[in-house]
Amino acid sequence: MFADCATIVRRDLTHLVKQPSIVAWQLGFPIVSVLLYVYVFGSAMDVGEGVDYKDFAMPGMFAMTMAFGFMNTAMTVTIEKEKGITDRFRSMPMTPSAVVTGRGVSDLLHASLDLAIMASIALVVGWRSDGTLWETLCAFLLLLLLRFALIWVGVYLGLLMPNEQAAGSLFAVAFPFGMISSVFTSPSLMPDWLGVIATWNPVSASANAVRELFGNPMPTGDSWVEENAILAAALWPLIITAIAMPLAVRRYQRLSR
Repeated sequence: MFADCATIVRRDLTHLVKQPSIVAWQLGFPIVSVLLYVYVFGSAMDVGEGVDYKDFAMPGMFAMTMAFGFMNTAMTVTIEKEKGITDRFRSMPMTPSAVVTGRGVSDLLHASLDLAIMASIALVVGWRSDGTLWETLCAFLLLLLLRFALIWVGVYLGLLMPNEQAAGSLFAVAFPFGMISSVFTSPSLMPDWLGVIATWNPVSASANAVRELFGNPMPTGDSWVEENAILAAALWPLIITAIAMPLAVRRYQRLSR
């Protein structure tokens, strides 16, 4: 099982090296995001109490980047299924779960690269973590935990989509999932009904948790999820994984039936 999973991971990483456009996208998206939200919109944003918007926004952007990654997973899974690559894997003498788990591991490695690029850009524009080394490492681990959970959502949706065009429409789901959160502003500044949704968004939990660990400004609020941000940021991915991983594996096993 581990050998087959490692083979799939090596194959996915080889494709990454041989397709420079993917690397360019991974480099370009974080750079454009920082320039857009910190320098273009940042001057008009006010989260209160004289907080430097850059210090508030960067941890949220880390969380948003991890959350949006499930679209790439879903798109890749859909393309490989549509081109028959998945069926070829299913016909080989290999552990059936290796295709799904291998995709999860390779995407987590891609996410680590995305996060490293994003953190480097944040340091260049002046963002700093005021937490200890251990707290900073824990913050990045929580971000990767969120991405790990959403990878299984991406795998399941990718196996569910009938074609590449349908997979592209997932942006309509990902956009509000990332934006209706505490990534760019405090839920307390939103209408009450929308603020509740944003507060309980898993992306908000991760964003608030890493802000706390980084020692950056946090949204003001007295809800349980805001007062226990680190615990919520650990629980949400576990809940999502417990639901999405079995669904993804079961869907893969039932392909072409």
